[in-house]
Amino acid sequence: MSNPIPGTLAWFEVATSDPGGAEKFYGSLFDWSFEADGPAASGGMDYRNIKASGADGPMGGIFGTRGEAPGHAVFYILVADVEATCADAEQLGGSVVSKHLDPGPGAPTFAYLRDPAGNKFGVFSPPAA
Repeated sequence: MSNPIPGTLAWFEVATSDPGGAEKFYGSLFDWSFEADGPAASGGMDYRNIKASGADGPMGGIFGTRGEAPGHAVFYILVADVEATCADAEQLGGSVVSKHLDPGPGAPTFAYLRDPAGNKFGVFSPPAA
């Protein structure tokens, strides 16, 4: 990932019970490559970073749900403070679906939110350097 600033669209994720199939589909369609995410894999999660052909770094990921969550595609906005953003979203009529404020070493803090119309999106802050 490059160095986006807070408030920018900075990541996307496709969650599926068939990550191999998603990798084949999106890789063939857009010439994307995939690589296991080290911190996620060490925690037992099937998470594959997506990189566009010629890009310097990943731009999104495929999350293998193992059938434990419904499939979805979601975009993430970079924020300075996940907890504060969740509170602001609730004040503005949105809702917090889930917060992950201590996801483990090397992993970003993140939350899933819904806007007042019910649309799901994510916010995240990168892991501390």
